Amino acid sequence: MQRYFAFLRAINVGGHTVKMEVLRLQFEALGFTKVETFIASGNVIFDSYLTDTLSLESKIEAGLTSGLGFAISVFLRTYKDLTEVASCQPFPAQDFTHAAAFNVAFLSQPPEHSSVEKLLGLQNEIDQFKVVGREVYWLCQVRQSESKFSNAVLEKTLRQPATFRQMTTVQRMVDKYK
Repeated sequence: MQRYFAFLRAINVGGHTVKMEVLRLQFEALGFTKVETFIASGNVIFDSYLTDTLSLESKIEAGLTSGLGFAISVFLRTYKDLTEVASCQPFPAQDFTHAAAFNVAFLSQPPEHSSVEKLLGLQNEIDQFKVVGREVYWLCQVRQSESKFSNAVLEKTLRQPATFRQMTTVQRMVDKYK
């Protein structure tokens, strides 16, 4: 039995409000066990005997689209994956001194080299990026709302869906599910 952490894009933003109990029931209807949600931003923890994460992502996306009536991108990580994300220190310590936000974007697959180069070209005195595998780390020196960078810009640049989470949320999840 494998424990998975599902990070869902388009939950409780952009007019797509979903109660966490409804989301939990949707995952249970898909045959998953020990389903829990973590804060109301589309984080679902569950157990499954299935181990092919790409197939699982597709199964969940299809089930949620059917059950909720709108498309949702799903990004799965195991506990081991999540601990690696939480422990990643992609920027020098001094860069955090005045930072207002530290986030991670989850992707389904590592971005192409040319897309990474485009993303790195967007760096400035406010926004720094580091790509590590299927994650993009974003250190923002101002409130995110004051930056010109967003999830939409990331997806356009990398040419694939993504969803952001605050690193403090990721760390809280790792701590809770040790």
